[in-house]
Amino acid sequence: MAGQALLLVAFVLTAQLCGCTAYVGGGFSVEFIHRDSPKSPLYDPKLTVHGRVLAAAQRSTAQAAALARSYTTIVSPSPEGAVSEIISRPFEYLMYVNIGTPGTRTLVVADTGSNLVWLRCVNGSTAEPPPPASGSDAHPEDVVFDVSSSATYGRVGCQSGACHALPVTSCDASSNCNYLQTYGDGSNTTGILSTETFFFEDAPGGCVGCRDRPQLVVHEVNFGCSTSINGPFPWNGVVGLADGNLSLVSQIGAVTSLGRRFSYCLAPYNVNASSALNFGSRADVTEVDAVSTVLVPSPFGSLYTVALESVEISNSTFTVPPDQSHLIVDSGTSMTYLHQGLLDQVVEEVNRTIKLPQVSSTGRILPLCYDATGMTEELILEKMIPDVKLVMGGGAVVTLKARNTFVQVDQVTVCMAVLPVGDQSPFAILGNVAQQNMHVGYDLDRRTVTFAAADCTTAYPSPPASL
Repeated sequence: MAGQALLLVAFVLTAQLCGCTAYVGGGFSVEFIHRDSPKSPLYDPKLTVHGRVLAAAQRSTAQAAALARSYTTIVSPSPEGAVSEIISRPFEYLMYVNIGTPGTRTLVVADTGSNLVWLRCVNGSTAEPPPPASGSDAHPEDVVFDVSSSATYGRVGCQSGACHALPVTSCDASSNCNYLQTYGDGSNTTGILSTETFFFEDAPGGCVGCRDRPQLVVHEVNFGCSTSINGPFPWNGVVGLADGNLSLVSQIGAVTSLGRRFSYCLAPYNVNASSALNFGSRADVTEVDAVSTVLVPSPFGSLYTVALESVEISNSTFTVPPDQSHLIVDSGTSMTYLHQGLLDQVVEEVNRTIKLPQVSSTGRILPLCYDATGMTEELILEKMIPDVKLVMGGGAVVTLKARNTFVQVDQVTVCMAVLPVGDQSPFAILGNVAQQNMHVGYDLDRRTVTFAAADCTTAYPSPPASL
């Protein structure tokens, strides 16, 4: 078995590299690209920073509604009894993967709310490719993986454990495992469960003395080879990062010494810097102020869920009712969402503290906004807005600074980035604005989530000039 594991995965240094071996058994980092950053194909140079914030708020509202619909579908199965894994559709953070031999590089969504890894596929000799991206989110980096060009492509049988791990599958005439993946907005993708070699480029500068970047190579990764996509899905695929057996983090952990752990450090929207997605030892949250809370059993599928016990602002404490304590930690939703009763208490306390006139935001997307005419952003966000402390299970206290709870939507207006969750939603959501400049680590073996304040603008290094 040990020999087989060594064959299955290794850190590969190309012929141009020195013999660096520091990465074996350690960790690696990949670039975590926000969809509105200059490195994203969806970057719109005509949008101001404030315009991007408002666009993110609009997407966030749709995302939260999709999560609520997903829950309704999960707890109310169809009369036929066949319920797909209804998951969210987070279009906020992207990553590059290389697949096949030789490799095809493609940009995909990184999704902490689902398990399946899937890519748009075609067999060059027998089939037409899935339709290209469409709709307002269409982008120029459409890449379809041609399985006929790869020497390492394989298919998974419908009697395999991997096939049984998927919620909705069927067998074709050749006993291949066919799957259906459905999303909260009703879009879906179908294809054949397959295996392939995946390559992940490590962060630049990680291998001291190397002339190129090392790669993590994982052989025989189970992934969905999607040949049909229904609905305007504007990406080349999805990398699932939830805690099911088929997620990328679980598959890496099964065949390496890296364990089932990952972390991210999200750079703020208004800074031209990449975020980092870390695996293995680099996912350890080692900052001095780190706090951990346990993952709680979730009725919401694969969503990472913790217990929110209370919220503290200044000298006031607001207790969360037990039936409203589920808090989803979600990198794919921009804003934070609280139940209306709790949010009303938070808003009242914030209003008591902030001595500025209230105004309406553009499009009335964000409900609580203030006129900050004549004041600098630093003065408002660093001096006038109180910290919000989230008290989680086990006593962990996560402190949200002003930049985690408020956003500037134009030159003179700041708005709270916290909204009411829908009446039918049984959970609250901690969005990615609340997680900016925070190192968030998920350890699926220990069943914990760890939070720490961090300067995420330096989390993913720029390539050195020699590269």
